[in-house]
Amino acid sequence: MEKPRTGTGTAHGTWLTLGRDGRLSLYAPTRGGVLCWHESAVGGPRWEGPRFVAAPDLTDLTVAQGSDGYVHLLGRRERRTPDGAAAVDIVHAIQYQTNRAVTEWRSLGRPDEDPAPGASGGASVGVPVGVIAADGTVHVFVRGAAGGLMLRRESPSGKWRAWEDLLGAGIEGMPAPAALADGRVEVCAATWTGLLVWQQAEAGGRFAAPRGFDLRPLSGTAVALPGGSGRATYFWTDAANGGATAWQFGCRPSALGGSPAGHPYAALRTRLDGYDCVVLAYRGQDGTAVVGAGAVDAASGGFWWYALAERCEGAPALARDGHGRTVMAFIDPEGVAHIGRQDDSAGLSLTRWQRL
Repeated sequence: MEKPRTGTGTAHGTWLTLGRDGRLSLYAPTRGGVLCWHESAVGGPRWEGPRFVAAPDLTDLTVAQGSDGYVHLLGRRERRTPDGAAAVDIVHAIQYQTNRAVTEWRSLGRPDEDPAPGASGGASVGVPVGVIAADGTVHVFVRGAAGGLMLRRESPSGKWRAWEDLLGAGIEGMPAPAALADGRVEVCAATWTGLLVWQQAEAGGRFAAPRGFDLRPLSGTAVALPGGSGRATYFWTDAANGGATAWQFGCRPSALGGSPAGHPYAALRTRLDGYDCVVLAYRGQDGTAVVGAGAVDAASGGFWWYALAERCEGAPALARDGHGRTVMAFIDPEGVAHIGRQDDSAGLSLTRWQRL
């Protein structure tokens, strides 16, 4: 059977990654598995691939990367039992270096291994999201079948802890985690009543009970961007005004404008024209990609949005290449990956789109 060369959608998380060798890699879900592309040389422009990685029965793919460069692939796998029920588990694989083989997929089980009588075998379990702490501990967060937040951790030695119930209720969409500079991990999630935030008192420690805030992110749009100050900035679409919002724990939210996003934003901190900036990208309501840029301190600086003509599926991805240039990727409705790279013009101007 011929292996697929186009995606069936878009991965979640950081699906455009920069390896320790300075080359970019791109990941997309496809029929029966995952597709992987990589740059032929640092800074491109040529790409090689796709490499096909078999992973049957995935409904969703999430990509996370640690400071060691290792790329972690997380999947939500759903299979049918003989009686027709949905049997769901979370699976994990690693790619240690650019264009190297991916490890075998390992099942992490699911948070509700012993569901109540009559339960659907985890069909309501959410999509996994991942973040890797400064010490290399892998954190996998999932909305549990009951609507709370569940966590499973893997230490740098490779030992997985049991699923932990972080409490909370009514989670909508995927949680948004961040690995902070001081080694702690923080995560927020939208609920039907507002926003919940979980924090660690110390690196590697337990998570305190969630704190609730009277903020209304549109379900499924939140993303976290760690900052050098030891805090994370969260971006989401405000459910009331439809524009982008930036928020830090303990601060008032800042309105960034723009049109509503239906998926999580892609967020990147970089320098533009010598200034410390944030770049955001998302899929607009009309299906076209939108990119914006502004000062890191969104409360004091402006934010400028640029509507692109290209149509995309799901959320775009942002990364810096081996030369420090901003790179944007998206998957079009036909499943083809596209790459645009920052050119030498002032501001954020991208080159002609390259089809992979």
